[in-house]
Amino acid sequence: MVLFWPIQQELDCINDSGCILGKIKFDVFKDEYIFCPGSESVVLSDSEQASIDERMSGLASGKYLIPMQDDD
Repeated sequence: MVLFWPIQQELDCINDSGCILGKIKFDVFKDEYIFCPGSESVVLSDSEQASIDERMSGLASGKYLIPMQDDD
């Protein structure tokens, strides 16, 4: 299981152990969501990768949203 926690306009991807795997960000130049690993040593399990892929697909289709933060 992967928990997705909004931070600014990104989603932290956190595994069952509470470790941050990385972030899902929107790449404005490519017009798509991308996963950015927290470090080069991060190795995703098949279920973690499937959860992240499903979330990015859902974001692209509008099924999910990343809440915007109002800093005013």
